[in-house]
Formats: sequence, structure tokens, C-alpha cells
Amino acid sequence: MKNSNVLITGGAGFIGSNYVDYLLESTSDEIFVLDKLTYAGDLRNLEAASSYKNYHFIEGDICDAGLVEDLFQTHKFTRVVHFAAESHVDNSISGPAAFIQTNIVGTFNLLQAAYKTWMDGPGKLKDEFSNARFLHISTDEVYGTLGETGLFTEQTPYAPNSPYSASKASSDFIVRSFFHTYGLPVVTTNCSNNYGPNQHKEKLIPTIIRKAIGGNPIPIYGDGSNVRDWLYVRDHCRGIRLALEKGELGETYNIGGRNERQNLYIAETICDILDRKQPKTGSYRDQITFVTDRPGHDFRYAIDASKIETDLGWRAEETFESGIDKTIDWYLANKERL
Repeated sequence: MKNSNVLITGGAGFIGSNYVDYLLESTSDEIFVLDKLTYAGDLRNLEAASSYKNYHFIEGDICDAGLVEDLFQTHKFTRVVHFAAESHVDNSISGPAAFIQTNIVGTFNLLQAAYKTWMDGPGKLKDEFSNARFLHISTDEVYGTLGETGLFTEQTPYAPNSPYSASKASSDFIVRSFFHTYGLPVVTTNCSNNYGPNQHKEKLIPTIIRKAIGGNPIPIYGDGSNVRDWLYVRDHCRGIRLALEKGELGETYNIGGRNERQNLYIAETICDILDRKQPKTGSYRDQITFVTDRPGHDFRYAIDASKIETDLGWRAEETFESGIDKTIDWYLANKERL
């Protein structure tokens, strides 16, 4: 079978770089990473990938429509895995414009370039792209917030509550429209909160680790009762690949770890592990500090992953407790990343 040219956008970021590493372990396809290298993209995340002859890095912006179209025309991608996004909720509150540009306009540019390259018109895939696929990575935050019970399913109505989640919801709808209007071969995945190696230091878990070992107050919004469903990044990567290769075109697959935990529990668990791995006088728990809750802070996210489990045979292999232990080991060995 002929090798594919695979475009991975945002591949120098947290989840994207983990996916690149995961993919390169078992493929001879040509892997092209496109990343703007903003604060969230880091070439250190791709150091292992750089040793592979079938890995290629391109510094560029998905908001540059001309660049995106040129890349499609030059490399004739038959697989697109679209991670590139502004994703930090706090940043979307203070500066939403970048989220509109990257998450909405950037996604449109990729879809438009794929359509022009792969198709002769609505419903007319070119023969050489008959197996082409475009996987769009989204988030459970597009569904809004849950109370103390219930789960997000693929049928849950969208109700985004932050500029970040609204921009991702918009991009999801654009992807959907390209399937229903043009027949573009797309699949969408909506994931729960990821954690693991390479995560940017601004995110909750790296922040807790950094503040703890630095001897600083560990900030927890509100009373720490907000709940998230945590997904170890390598488990997510396995789900993405399954959805890309075996998912039904036009469908959405929710990928969640079935690991609901309160934010306060996250902080306390990390502190307890650090007490064991890097002990100090007193407990790291003493550094936990409650701070004013952020505006529009969703109370609870939790994903029902039954569809991808049943249809594609995916299962999360890590519990939160096993995954966070591995994650802390990685950060303790890579403290410069904090």
C-alpha cells in the first residue's frame, strides 16, 4: 500500500507532539508537522520525532490561507489531523480575538484547502484522494456545563460558555458543514481534559506541580469542587488514530477517560505523590490556597465514551491515579519545562 502524506497541525503543542511520537513509532507514512510556534508550541516536544527520516517540520500559521493551500498542493496530503488551536480558557477571557482567528478562520482555511485539493466539486472526490480523511480535534467544553449528574454524549446540544469553547464550537459546525454540503471526508473527536508529558506550564496540573516544588501557594479556583473528566494523553492518541482510520465519515466520537475528579482532589493527590517522591519538611498540601473563581467557570464536565468504545473498540488504559504518577515522574525529570 502506498504511503500517505499526513499533515498534523499544532504538532509542536502538547497533544499534537504526543500524537506525532505515537504515530512515528509504527508508521512509514510521511509526517508533516505544521506549527506557528506560539507560546504553546515548543520544538523540544519534537526532539524524539526529529530523528525519524519520515518526519518533516514546517513553521507556519493555519491562518495564512495562501501557505495552507500551497502546502496541500505541494504535498498532496491524504490525512489531516487538526490539533492547532488556542486552548487556554483564561487567555480567551482576556484576549478572545486570537481564538476567533486561529480556531475558526484557521480551521476554515484547512477545510477549504482540503476541499480544493481532494474534490472536483460537491460529492466528487478525486480518484487519487478516495481514501482521504480529515480529523478535527475538539473539546468537551463545547457542550457547556453539567450538574452533579449526567454525561456529555455526541447528541448533547452545544452550549459553550467561554470565548474558547465558543470558538471551538464554531469550528465544529464548520467541519460538519463541509461534510454535509460538499461530502468532505471528515471525522470529529471531542475530548475531555488531557494531561501527561509536554503539557504547557499554564495548565492546571503543571501549575500545581510547579507551585508545589517551588514552595509557592498552589492556587485553586473557588472551593475546588469543579469536576473534570481526565484523559491521559497517550490514551487520547490511540483514540484519535482509531477515529481517523476506522471512524464513520461525518460522525463525532467523544473520547473521555471515565476519570472524574474534583480540582481539589487533583491538587491533593499531586501533593501526596510529591510528599513521597520529593519529600520536604511538612506536606505540600499546606501550600494549597483557594483563589477567586474565574468568570463563567463551568462546574462539571464528564464524557460518555460509549460510542468509541463500542464502535471502534477503544478503551482508556490509564486511571487518573496511574497516569498522574507517570506525569509527575516526567516533570520531575524535566523541571525546566515547568
